[in-house]
Amino acid sequence: MNYSDFGERFRRRSGITLLMEDLADGLARDDTIMLGGGNPAAIPAALEIFQRSLDRLNADGRLLQALANYDGPQGRQGFLESLADYFNERYQWGISWRNITLTHGSQSAFFALFNSFAGRSRGGRRHVLLPITPEYIGYTDIGIEEDMFVSREPEIERLDQGFFKYHIDFDHLEVTPETGLICASRPTNPSGNVLTDEECRRLDQLARSHDVPLLIDNAYGTPFPHIIFNEVTPFWNDNTILCMSLSKLGLPGVRTGIVIANEEVIAQMANMTAITSLSPGGVGPVLVDELIRNGDLTRLSDEIIRPFYQQRCEQTLQRLREAIDDPRLHVHLPEGAIFLWLWFEDLAISSRELYRELKKEGLLVIPGEYFFPGQSVQPGSHATQCIRMNYVRDEREIERGIEILARVIERYW
Repeated sequence: MNYSDFGERFRRRSGITLLMEDLADGLARDDTIMLGGGNPAAIPAALEIFQRSLDRLNADGRLLQALANYDGPQGRQGFLESLADYFNERYQWGISWRNITLTHGSQSAFFALFNSFAGRSRGGRRHVLLPITPEYIGYTDIGIEEDMFVSREPEIERLDQGFFKYHIDFDHLEVTPETGLICASRPTNPSGNVLTDEECRRLDQLARSHDVPLLIDNAYGTPFPHIIFNEVTPFWNDNTILCMSLSKLGLPGVRTGIVIANEEVIAQMANMTAITSLSPGGVGPVLVDELIRNGDLTRLSDEIIRPFYQQRCEQTLQRLREAIDDPRLHVHLPEGAIFLWLWFEDLAISSRELYRELKKEGLLVIPGEYFFPGQSVQPGSHATQCIRMNYVRDEREIERGIEILARVIERYW
């Protein structure tokens, strides 16, 4: 086949391809312990709420209507209006349905937004600035052009009890005329790091002073799904592009992303959706609109989803510390998301090699090197000593996975 440059770029293997293939492979096999992928937990109380809402939608014909009709390219207007009211009641943002568009999941939103603000333009070639790494694995290969990202390594604060925390190194963070977009996730996949309110304000000031938008990936954040364990203020203004998702609410199959931005950005995004895929899906919006209207969305996020993940995180941490009682194990302070970010200091092999050794034993994790895109040089030793593991699987599965991890790590320390 004679592919174009575009086609050749998307033939290559990538970290996100590895993750999704491992996810599918693990789900199809009974002997694989899946602590790598990002599938949300199947929380019984949440599934019960979804089922009740679907039953109501099916009974009155709204579900069939959502399946049998296209929505507009911006998404179902009734849902957009419900979302605008939902955010305005909580944060007084003063937005309308014209400030929101839906996409086929966050990943498609990132593809559209990154390539809209970075790459070749009349003013030259522009990049996406990631002010802190490690960052979401799905960003890395999403650019149509090569070398779309420029990123900075974090400041590392060592804490008590074997924890550490990443901070943005503002002293070495540079926004240049080639910067087209600043992007950060909050909470961060993979590390569970949550940018402080002050860090968000400083990023906003940098973005505004250089006339570039600030994108905040809020896939795990507040107000929904609210997988965030400390109190923060949600951040948005007309220079901010806030990306959300229904996936980590427990609905990855509906493939619905939410973008909140100024009207110019929303109109451009809706136009791209019309050109590339006609319209977003309708089932996720009609379901979550029902959750908003009957008051279940807030209760689901605050009383079911957040407590479940916080308890599971604490349980997994305890098991991990008991199994690997060694001061060279450092854990990033888990402030949100659904993963633990583990740093095995002085490990004799790289995290990619560790990934392969663990896979032989039937355990899937994600090696740390994949989470440092946009570095001018290869990531340093810290990156090669880290892995990401989730804590959403069955408790017995997590126990078995930690047993394997402890046994294999011992060989290479």
